[in-house]
Amino acid sequence: MKLNKQQWGWVFYDWANSGYGIIVTTAVLPIYFKSIAQGNGVSAANATAFWGYANSFGTLLVSLLAPFLGALADYPRYKKRLLNVFCWIGILATVALALVPSSQWQTLISIYVLSAIGYSAANLFYDSFLTDVADNTQMNQVSSVGYGFGYLGGVMAFILFLVLQLTNGFGMLSSYGVARWSFIVAAVWWIIFYIPLQKNVQQKYSVQPTSNPVTGSLKRVFETLKHISKYKQVAWFLVAYFFYIDGVDTIFTMATSIGMDIGIDTTMLMIVLLAVQLIAFPFSLLFGWVADKTSTRTGIIIGIIVYFVICLYALRLKTVTDFWVLAILVGTSQGGLQALSRAYFGKIIPKESGSEFFGFYNILGKFSAVLGPLIVAVITQMTGKSTIGAASLSILFLIGLLIFLAVPRFSKQS
Repeated sequence: MKLNKQQWGWVFYDWANSGYGIIVTTAVLPIYFKSIAQGNGVSAANATAFWGYANSFGTLLVSLLAPFLGALADYPRYKKRLLNVFCWIGILATVALALVPSSQWQTLISIYVLSAIGYSAANLFYDSFLTDVADNTQMNQVSSVGYGFGYLGGVMAFILFLVLQLTNGFGMLSSYGVARWSFIVAAVWWIIFYIPLQKNVQQKYSVQPTSNPVTGSLKRVFETLKHISKYKQVAWFLVAYFFYIDGVDTIFTMATSIGMDIGIDTTMLMIVLLAVQLIAFPFSLLFGWVADKTSTRTGIIIGIIVYFVICLYALRLKTVTDFWVLAILVGTSQGGLQALSRAYFGKIIPKESGSEFFGFYNILGKFSAVLGPLIVAVITQMTGKSTIGAASLSILFLIGLLIFLAVPRFSKQS
């Protein structure tokens, strides 16, 4: 399948925000935060727990806003406007991370929450643009290419960070200075590669305009609930998605903290994360191909099973080799599972209310992400072992798989 200019513009937003995803969420800020927190008297276990609590709090706020924002975005020209607003909240907060003094770990994690709100809310509108740029026969591949190129973009942004780290900022920066400049890199990367979407992607589907979109959107939030009750596969899918995507997001956000807890040094963590990004690129495309050859449903089931195995494997994490095995497994399935979930949902919803339904998709996806980090944080504090906390996520994948298996198979395309 050849992508057109509008589809490539959409794909490159995944490339654009990938710098934030790999540098801020996964690779640098968790380590930087733990270093600063421990330098100010916070224990390693508590630093990991605070990171989990921060992610839970940020995703909770986005969850509460998502249905209203989704309904608002369905009005003509509102989708891109809202995408702009939250992109700039995320970008400016990411720049602000570089300006926080090393003695103020509480301020650092507060600004991170703000940046995560901008990043996550912007993704709501980006995801809902899928129905505008692709029809049902194209969604598997377009969504998978989006995730695949997102990982590839993450690799490129990560390489820029590694150049800074390995050269100590060309001999001019401390380790803290390198971390701060990496946040600037992530913000600039986001700005540059957002331009193709801004230029080429347009909102195709919308609801009838109204004189008061805010009031109308609030009313339509309740309409969303009514709509979902009429679509059996939508309702069942969202319940399943609530559980399994929670585990996916939690493993993504907590991986570096867990790696540090078992004694893996910073340099090795960076190498592992780079490898995961490289592995995720071809495997995201492979999942799209498998879904087209079999079904989107089959691809999702494969991804959930792999993640269940990942959680059980976390119990034996002791060495760098163990962490490599786990990371490779994550790389094979992370992008594919997320891409096919988005495509599956895009196929089964009414297109004219796409953002409204994606608002509900995001409230369950983001609200579920409150539970996962909380589980890891609580179990880690209770046991003193973050590996047990990670393994406890297996229950989320098991529940999600069992419910998804109950989702009726409506057509070979779904």
